[in-house]
Amino acid sequence: MAEHRRGANLPSIGGFNRTVVLDAVRRSPDGLSRVELASRTGLSAQTVSNVTRFLIEAGMIVESGTVVAGRGKPRTILRLEPGSRYAVGVHVDPAVVTYVLLDLAGTVVASSTTSTPTADDPSEVVRTIGSAVDGLIADAGVDVDGVLGVGIASPGPIDVDAGIVVDPPFLPRWRDVPLRDALAEATGYPVLLEKDVTAAAVGEMFLAGESSARNFAFVYFGTGFGVGLVVDHEPVRGVGSNAGDAGHIMVDQRSLAGTPDGSGTRGEVGAAVAPDRLVRIARDRGVALSGGGDAAGVVSSDEAVDAVNRAWDELAEAIVAGDEAAITLAAEAGTVMGDAAVVIVNLLDIDRVVFGGPFWSRIASAALPAARAAIVGSPLLVPKHAVDVVESDRGADVAAVGAACLVLDAALSPRASGLLIRR
Repeated sequence: MAEHRRGANLPSIGGFNRTVVLDAVRRSPDGLSRVELASRTGLSAQTVSNVTRFLIEAGMIVESGTVVAGRGKPRTILRLEPGSRYAVGVHVDPAVVTYVLLDLAGTVVASSTTSTPTADDPSEVVRTIGSAVDGLIADAGVDVDGVLGVGIASPGPIDVDAGIVVDPPFLPRWRDVPLRDALAEATGYPVLLEKDVTAAAVGEMFLAGESSARNFAFVYFGTGFGVGLVVDHEPVRGVGSNAGDAGHIMVDQRSLAGTPDGSGTRGEVGAAVAPDRLVRIARDRGVALSGGGDAAGVVSSDEAVDAVNRAWDELAEAIVAGDEAAITLAAEAGTVMGDAAVVIVNLLDIDRVVFGGPFWSRIASAALPAARAAIVGSPLLVPKHAVDVVESDRGADVAAVGAACLVLDAALSPRASGLLIRR
């Protein structure tokens, strides 16, 4: 791992005008001329000329052909140079740690996984993750000086000011792990720590570019259930950056064979759709599964986590194979999650709900239509405008991709104060 501070090129990107221009070029896949940049950004022609000269010298944008627009000199088109800079995303999950390397355009150019290390020895956690990050970059053949930083998506709660993973419910031995600063010291890169649901929402917003919805909820279905929120193009983090803990929303669970303790018809959505619980229900309904957990909604050991993941893969295969019991169960889970999302839609008056996460993608074919029907057809839905219900196309690695997008967003998105990564 690194013995020196990397990412030394980060401050050289600084300057509000530079990020304004770079962001405008990034959001325009077909490129922009300098005249168009001046029009879009409101900057003077001289400022645009100076800024683009700097960005070209830095290798972040390139001149790519010309276009003729009326009389006068043909205009040179400027485009983003995706391979000029990179960002690493890390998603800490109870089963595996996922690593992705994104280029400047947000394309995944490399990925890997490691088993989630026990946090009984925090130094071992840092060594494992740090070595995997260095290995990912080396295997991709990327210049280390072109890496802007590392983003970490972790289950909450987190202490974002201290950079600590506090006490995730599905990682019982991860208590007060000082991950951010220790990993920055080990790798030499600037490191950002974010709650996984927020990271997923940031990734969805950043990669959508100009087509990004102004307001939306990202329903995150992983080992736990949460919701990442974006309001007016800004992620909602809350006072302690732990917003999104939506697992306690009460929903009707009758379609999922009663509440976890067998009583009543209402319960918390997080417990109702916990993957290990759904695996047990699937087995009870005759779906052929080999693994599964033992405690409703609680993953108590590494072995239990592995068993649930194996069983979930088998459930996904059963859905693809047309197993009616598996398809029905996935649809019921989608309905319950949709019912919970209605509460968020009503609360924030949003018009878009995005479903995604590590466990979502494997049941989406059956769960998404059911979730959409539950939301748009809910008698409890207050807003009278249309609500768009879609699936994220970021796949199962959405949190890791989102973590890398945190770094790209910090470096590329114009903000009047604190444009770049600060620790």
